[in-house]
Amino acid sequence: MNVVILAAGLGTRLGRPYPKPLTPLADGRSILRQQLDHLRETFGPQARITVVVGFKMDLIMEAAADDAAFVYNELYDQTNTSKSLLKALRLAPPGGVLWLNGDVVFVPGLLDSLRPHLSADRSFVAVNTESVADEEVKYTLDGDGFVKDLSKQVVGGLGEAVGINYVAAADRDTLVAHLRRCADNDYFERGLETAIADGLRVAAVDISGYGCVEVDFEPDLARANQL
Repeated sequence: MNVVILAAGLGTRLGRPYPKPLTPLADGRSILRQQLDHLRETFGPQARITVVVGFKMDLIMEAAADDAAFVYNELYDQTNTSKSLLKALRLAPPGGVLWLNGDVVFVPGLLDSLRPHLSADRSFVAVNTESVADEEVKYTLDGDGFVKDLSKQVVGGLGEAVGINYVAAADRDTLVAHLRRCADNDYFERGLETAIADGLRVAAVDISGYGCVEVDFEPDLARANQL
């Protein structure tokens, strides 16, 4: 199991002086520590976890030193998640890759629910069908039930992408090629969307039954702490 956590960004919207993944939660752990604990509890020591670092990387590396390897996005203040993911995919060992935004708070059972999809090695985006907020990445489906559109600009979205995704081993080179073509300020969803338009099939896996919050603003953090 290859796992990537994207934690290079400035996290300016939450307004903390440290990287957003290090934001403390109500249980005393940081967002990053909670993610690492859930990953280890679900996938065990054999999971290869890589954290993409940038902003104040020494703090992230100190917090995760015993649990992860690191990839440095030296242009963290000039690029977005498409380029952080690109760096990680180029360096990850062969196979499929599960990746998470470094600001996602979720309950432990969520990862267990993804096991059948991971075992089948089929690319997917985890989605919440109970909420379609303007600020979030939304999606639509094609006639075969696969993701068609994936961006914040989607109109008539069926739900939100929650920031937990998987690219199958067979699809990885395709995604890398499309991430390479992304503009520096693009989110990784842009690479997924253009790859989908080029024929990549990506499932939408509904995790609405599990608590999951992407922490961008103070109200998000309050909701995350309620989990």
